[in-house]
Amino acid sequence: MAGSFLSVGAYATSFLPVAALNMKALGIQQAFPVSRKEASEGSCTGTFGRVHLVKEKTAKNFFALKVMSIPDVIRLKQEQHVHNEKSVLKEVSHPFLVRLFWTWHDERFLYMLMEFVPGGELFSYLRNRGRFAATTGLFYSAEIICAIEYLHSKEIVYRDLKPENILLDRDGHIKLTDFGFAKKLVDRTWTLCGTPEYLAPEVIQSKGHGRAVDWWALGILIFEMLSGFPPFFDDNPFGIYQKILAGKIDFPRHLDFNVKDLIKKLLVVDRTRRLGNMKNGANDVKRHRWFRSVDWEAVSQRKLKPPIVPKVSSDGDTSNFESYPESDWDTIPPVPQKDLEIFKNF
Repeated sequence: MAGSFLSVGAYATSFLPVAALNMKALGIQQAFPVSRKEASEGSCTGTFGRVHLVKEKTAKNFFALKVMSIPDVIRLKQEQHVHNEKSVLKEVSHPFLVRLFWTWHDERFLYMLMEFVPGGELFSYLRNRGRFAATTGLFYSAEIICAIEYLHSKEIVYRDLKPENILLDRDGHIKLTDFGFAKKLVDRTWTLCGTPEYLAPEVIQSKGHGRAVDWWALGILIFEMLSGFPPFFDDNPFGIYQKILAGKIDFPRHLDFNVKDLIKKLLVVDRTRRLGNMKNGANDVKRHRWFRSVDWEAVSQRKLKPPIVPKVSSDGDTSNFESYPESDWDTIPPVPQKDLEIFKNF
């Protein structure tokens, strides 16, 4: 878990590089670039971070190291999001959620040491196949429901469910990642954040939103997994928003009655009538007839056989991730002490 029982220097020097690139900020060589962290189109644009693979010197374990530029985090007004991600990940522990081990910062960067999930993004498998078979979509939906149910039991709303944020472990089970938009809820929140195609109507209309947005996003995800495209899309975000608010869904012919019924009930514009957001919560979703064959206890224990088993040759295999060109972060200046105060507890 995140903590402060080792100094930054001591902790940083306990890791080895996986690629021979310079990372002066940590006093180690930079690891293999696994991905970039983009600010959401729903709130702002631009790149402010990246994820690297690092290896522990002694035990030789691999981890994902998220590195975020403090000047860019401040410029893009992402301070609260990075604090939210840390606080949420410190609190949760679930087989379908990525684990956080450590956080720290220096005068230029924020660092989050996390579990490395080598199977890659569900997004990549979906794009390569075009669409998933119903049984494949059913498997992933069931594991995602267990993850959402757990988060909601902790009064946490995820707010960023999409194929890019669902990783597969080496066995093929899911791990939700990227908790920058996740938030502990007391009542409702009004922040506009998320990916346009997955935004719930109440988010677009700034009516205040809560757990119901995750069930809406599940409906979008199930549709996309089984169709190969989201139900509401356009060339620009405003066109997408108009279609979401109109609520008209054109289903492909190959979708069966039960899954169409489930999607319709998840994509109800009125959040008070949306499946998952009523009296019985997640149980209403789990009892839907599309899931009639699912053993939910087996799902939560990771006992169901995954439909896709990623090709992973070793613990540090990054072949399931796209590689990104490196920009030179050596030129990023240290931030003033007054700005560092924002991250004093990070």
